[in-house]
Amino acid sequence: MSDLDDLVALIGAIEPVNEREASSIRDTLARLALPGDPFSETASDHHITASAFVVSARGVILHRHRRLKKWVQPGGHVDPGEFPAQAALRETREETGLDAVHFDPPWLYQVDVHPGPRGHTHYDLRYVLSSAPVDPTPPAGESPDVFWFDLESARARCEPSLVDALAKLFADERVSARLSP
Repeated sequence: MSDLDDLVALIGAIEPVNEREASSIRDTLARLALPGDPFSETASDHHITASAFVVSARGVILHRHRRLKKWVQPGGHVDPGEFPAQAALRETREETGLDAVHFDPPWLYQVDVHPGPRGHTHYDLRYVLSSAPVDPTPPAGESPDVFWFDLESARARCEPSLVDALAKLFADERVSARLSP
């Protein structure tokens, strides 16, 4: 089985949190079935992106996106030669300064299709990562607004489309075990 086949299987195994996610799963699986590189931001205006819900004993990381001015999880485009799970780690490090790690095995948690910049459509694969409960240190050029949030604070501040996903995340035993100091 190829990496792409493995990715399709992981996406198909996600239990959607609402109808938006169910539709996003269907659309993402359809996108992955098309010919060409589904990760390339230049080959098509419809492409796969990757992001991460980073958790620790301090809660979940959200950052105020520089351009969107919304509180979201770190993430972005998949670089050439990279796979989404790697992109989620890289984007987390680039946007937060945290050395987060994947769960074992890596946990593809959610899929969301939404408009991106320049008329693009993003098929965002959202992983759950774990980090030490240290302060984020975003580098120059990235949003300085990066913080740990408990569930109530995260849901109050985040982009509205994340509310259901965050509630499901905090209720999962794999996450709640990491939320205990």
